Amino acid sequence: MAKRSKQKHISTPEPDLWRAESLLLKLLKIAGPSCHEAEVAHFVTGELCRAGVPASAIETDQAHRRSRCRGDVGNLICRLPGTIRGPRRLFMAHMDTVPLCVGARPIKKGDYIVPADKHTALGADDRAGVAVVLSTVLEIIRQKLPHPPLTLFFSVQEELGLLGTNSAKFSALGKPRLAFNFDGGPCEQITMGATGGYRMTADVHGIASHAGCHPERGVSAITIASLAIAQLHHDGWLGNISKRSKTGTANVGVISGGDATNVVTPLVQIRTEARSHDPAFRKQIVAAIEKAFQDAATSVKNEDGRCGSVEFEGHLDYESFLLADDDPSLLACEAAVRDVGITPKRKISDGGLDANWMSVRLVPTVTMGAGQIEPHTVNERVDLREFRQVCRVALRLATGQH
Repeated sequence: MAKRSKQKHISTPEPDLWRAESLLLKLLKIAGPSCHEAEVAHFVTGELCRAGVPASAIETDQAHRRSRCRGDVGNLICRLPGTIRGPRRLFMAHMDTVPLCVGARPIKKGDYIVPADKHTALGADDRAGVAVVLSTVLEIIRQKLPHPPLTLFFSVQEELGLLGTNSAKFSALGKPRLAFNFDGGPCEQITMGATGGYRMTADVHGIASHAGCHPERGVSAITIASLAIAQLHHDGWLGNISKRSKTGTANVGVISGGDATNVVTPLVQIRTEARSHDPAFRKQIVAAIEKAFQDAATSVKNEDGRCGSVEFEGHLDYESFLLADDDPSLLACEAAVRDVGITPKRKISDGGLDANWMSVRLVPTVTMGAGQIEPHTVNERVDLREFRQVCRVALRLATGQH
């Protein structure tokens, strides 16, 4: 990297958009589902080193070893010294994709990149974000553009519940003062807040018996689970939840159990989640779910008066956050978006982002899209017009133009 200079950069930098698109196509061809991001990290590291970034500036942390899901590589971190004075800026995107993207073959059709195979997703969530961050730094190096200190953060296991960022080595990020996350959506969409999410597993225990000869001796775990779910639905604690101006969501997503129709089922496992922008109300939702299952377990009894039981295990996937209206990262992002001729639109997300943990643990982080459309589906595609604009915005932000 160039030595520190006192010279101010006046002209507005523009990226080589053809190079950025070429880089995106290469990244989309790499298989890298959650817990298997090593090849993506190797590609990014290679591009940085070939551009002249010293190996000493690049590291991977041990997030994959701290994660409950393990994995083959940790978060990739690159710290670059500035050539002009200014607060350190963090640029981030996640390397993993959902399993539906494995085997994707990206092809360009007009202003879009789409999967050639109609049975796979594309992986633009979030390889488009990775391409924006990586191409931005490569442009700075290629054009020898003055810039403040920069940190690049490529996370793992985002699709599993933001596990990589949750377990990140935050001390390696260099205390950034502004932070920008590139994930899904259009260029003008600027996410300044997101909900918090809690996931839980309920093991519903009943009592086995012969369903034909002696059903009265059994306690059906399926009956307990169905009563609990029905009660949650009746009381308004499933789906969209609104209680005295407090809002959130809850869902029972997975039910598994039972081996035969002639056995009163002794065990059912339920996997559920609760979300809310209000941490206290999210705890109320969790408490309502637990109470419904416990009440149902004690209400179902066999001829001897024995009832079932429930065991819960849960964890906070990500905490909610909301940036201030005058947050420096938010204002800088909006200014850069306006500079490329687009009107920015603020958004608060009902889904989790790597920005959740980054904002709670280190620095308020704003998220903007990179042109991804319909992620996690076979209709996923990249709008290259949006992608190009995001590349222009990112270069302005990375060079301290805003």
